[in-house]
Amino acid sequence: MSASTVITILELAGLYVFATSGALMAVYKGFDVVGIVVLALLTALGGGILRDLIIGATPPAAFTELSYLVVPLLAAVVTFFAHGLVHRLTFTVLVFDAAGLGLFCVTGTLKAFDFGLGPLQAVLLGITTAVGGGVLRDITARETPALVQVETDLYAIPAAAGAVIVAVAHEAGLPVPAVAVGAAALVFAFRLTAMLRHWTAPRARHHDASGGRDVS
Repeated sequence: MSASTVITILELAGLYVFATSGALMAVYKGFDVVGIVVLALLTALGGGILRDLIIGATPPAAFTELSYLVVPLLAAVVTFFAHGLVHRLTFTVLVFDAAGLGLFCVTGTLKAFDFGLGPLQAVLLGITTAVGGGVLRDITARETPALVQVETDLYAIPAAAGAVIVAVAHEAGLPVPAVAVGAAALVFAFRLTAMLRHWTAPRARHHDASGGRDVS
């Protein structure tokens, strides 16, 4: 299987799971069918559109590939009729978001390499692709984005780890298909473990006005 085929498969899978997380968030917030579709599309396509604009891949794939619109719409329709999951939506949103995080950090990094970017730039673009849609989803749903929530479970760090693995493997000439799938799975497991164990990133120490030290 070629690298381009792997990227396409992972990208479509990422679109579906990210769109599902957006649609579930919309149902959880009580949005109507229009809101469900809008949130699904924003979550699925936001990070990829930002990535494509940065690297000059215009028009973005979301506007040139029909499947990039059909897959998120399909996810929105399926979610709209899956009302039996409502009582479990909060955790389900996070599970689908974790899956999208893993898939998109990989595809974003690989596409950056396809456009001639260096390893560091590719890692940054992989992270941007992974977190961009989730940030747009949370802002539109009037939630503090998971990326910057105080005491939030690790979010960008798992995406960064996956992007770094892909970048190192690419530079070392390792087989892309196996590394891409493995990295996506690792990020998914990393993010889920962080949620279940409530791992958080370290915070800076600062001194309060009275001279005592506080952790923030």
